[in-house]
Amino acid sequence: MEFDLPKTLALFAALIVVGVGALLVAPMMGTTTVLTMVLPSMAIFGGICLFLGVKHGEYRAGH
Repeated sequence: MEFDLPKTLALFAALIVVGVGALLVAPMMGTTTVLTMVLPSMAIFGGICLFLGVKHGEYRAGH
């Protein structure tokens, strides 16, 4: 399977939605905490990891 930008963004968004959805239905944290603190941090950390992963893949493909 080759990943292009639409597939990558769709899988990234789906992963975030599943993670946030699981936290929303679990009785661990309040909805406000999940939506204002967890969701942005998951998205930012996931974006950083995605960027680093793409750059590492480009490096490996070039050598």
